[in-house]
Amino acid sequence: MSALNAFHESLPYIDDEPTPTEREAAESLIRAELAISSLAPASTYKEPSFSPLIELELERIASKQPLQAIDLERYQTQEPFSDSGKPSTAEDRERLADSLQKAYISYTYLDARAQNLNLLDKWGKNAWLIGNWGLENELKALERDLAETKRLIDVLTVARRRQQEEVAAEMKGLEETWKQGVGRTLETEIAVEQLRREVLEEMRARGA
Repeated sequence: MSALNAFHESLPYIDDEPTPTEREAAESLIRAELAISSLAPASTYKEPSFSPLIELELERIASKQPLQAIDLERYQTQEPFSDSGKPSTAEDRERLADSLQKAYISYTYLDARAQNLNLLDKWGKNAWLIGNWGLENELKALERDLAETKRLIDVLTVARRRQQEEVAAEMKGLEETWKQGVGRTLETEIAVEQLRREVLEEMRARGA
């Protein structure tokens, strides 16, 4: 199967801008072509296959239920026990165990938080500066690429305009020659048709 090549035949520095009437005529032809054309069939997509956890999450989102991923009560201060603070019933012992577990979680979180803050205070500034330096270098490289691309576009635009302006007179001359040739061809065809009719009339007159 041969590849289809598309050629851009616009000559913006030679051709005149189309008039509103010409533009409307072209757009009407496009609309007429679209009216009799059929759209390409849509691509068939595979049915999604999600894991059970993803399906449960999608169902939760569809039902607009709130997300309960983190128990924030574990970070809250627990109520103290009354009197001596010693558990006397099974419920108190269960409550004490739950309080100790939450207190351990809070301590672990705060200890990790303190370590992170210490590391951030010691090394965070340098890491931030190094990160900014890398981003600045990346930004400068992108800006250089953008400037080079714009320069190449400007060079191409200038070269294109120069080439079209150099052949503008020749193109106009060829266009006028073509128009004159077409006009002369039409005039010749009309003259031949008139001559043919005259010959036929003369032959009919002689036959009569």
